[in-house]
Amino acid sequence: MKVMERTRNPWAWVPTTYIFEGLPNAIVNTVSLIVFKNMGMPNDRLTLYTSLLSFPWILKIVLSPFVDTTASKRTWTLAMQFLMVICTFVLGLTLPRCTLGVILLLFLVTAFASSIHDIAADGFYMLGMDPHRQSLFVGVRNTFFRLALLCGQGLLAVVAGLMQKNGTDAVESWSFTLAGCSAVMALIALWDMFAMPRPVSDDLSAASGSVECSSGSQGFALAELFRSFVARKGFVAALLFLLLYRLPEAFSLKILIPFLKDARELGGLGLDDVQVGIANGTIGVVALLLGGILGGLAGARWGLRKCLVPMALCLALPCSVYLYLSLALPESVWPAYLCIAVDQFGYGFGFTAYTLYMLHYCRGRFQTSHYAFCTVLMTFSMMLPGLVAGKIQMMTGYPAFFVIVMACCLVTIAVTLLVRKDVEPDYGKKINE
Repeated sequence: MKVMERTRNPWAWVPTTYIFEGLPNAIVNTVSLIVFKNMGMPNDRLTLYTSLLSFPWILKIVLSPFVDTTASKRTWTLAMQFLMVICTFVLGLTLPRCTLGVILLLFLVTAFASSIHDIAADGFYMLGMDPHRQSLFVGVRNTFFRLALLCGQGLLAVVAGLMQKNGTDAVESWSFTLAGCSAVMALIALWDMFAMPRPVSDDLSAASGSVECSSGSQGFALAELFRSFVARKGFVAALLFLLLYRLPEAFSLKILIPFLKDARELGGLGLDDVQVGIANGTIGVVALLLGGILGGLAGARWGLRKCLVPMALCLALPCSVYLYLSLALPESVWPAYLCIAVDQFGYGFGFTAYTLYMLHYCRGRFQTSHYAFCTVLMTFSMMLPGLVAGKIQMMTGYPAFFVIVMACCLVTIAVTLLVRKDVEPDYGKKINE
């Protein structure tokens, strides 16, 4: 029986597990923006609250030892899936009737559950199959994660928007949509409960001694890992790059949905939820994926050092499309679709440099843990500007706000030039034998 469990086909559980990584992420980070905007929340509070919802992902590095030592990865994964189902269902059931505090709490619990699920599912991925299959299924897990984001950012908004076109109140439409989404999530969780294998290496009781020892030394080990991370050569330059490379996007990300939805007399484009879903969740995600694929090919062809500045320009300069849209306020939705596609394609291409640089900086001893620290800094880099972006936008208006975003592009170029000299010319380049 154990052999059968170990050799269970990963196609039975990898796609569904990573759907559960992407879908709640989209609900917390994108659906919350649309829901709060439909509830009439001003942009300063909107960006503040939704940025704070990212905090649980920052705590992943602290939560990891707890997840590692208290239960099996399989147990944690399934428990968090069912918790996210319950939170999404309750959110949908009570959305039109609850106070803002309760709604925020439900989103926050979902965010914590999603963060813990990410830790457990990624760990289970390595335990549930041999190294060859792990490599083979990397593309599968990433694809289904992106498809889940596509559904969460696009399909859900389209469904809610179509209900609104048929006369349903905006908040009620999201109530029905989230309740329906929770039903689909419940089916996936039930499937995973039977489909996920039970690898012996995931059984804590089989290695209770090592687990107990690990638990007692986790705090010290974490402090030592952090100390070694800070002591790496070029840490200050790397820190500035990790925090500031994405500054234009960090300021604009939480403002884009309010900008798309706000009425034209308020400086927005006046799009409905269907159009927002198509623009932000469908066209935008597809363009992002294409940009990321081409970015990976470019990095492998020319190497990180040669690609750093071009990729930085591709990430930063397309932000100008939002300045154009805020000034032109086109009557047709198609210019908005085209501009979002250009911006997201450039972002996907430019973000490749960020990922490659993290891999470059973390090489050597403790590379897995150091990469985890980098991802925490990445989340910080997006959260902190988002806290004040709405306040700045309300003080300046959309055109002036996007001028500020364009000024941030200079910071992106500056930190890119700062770290470029530390990257070996051939790093990331495919070497022909």
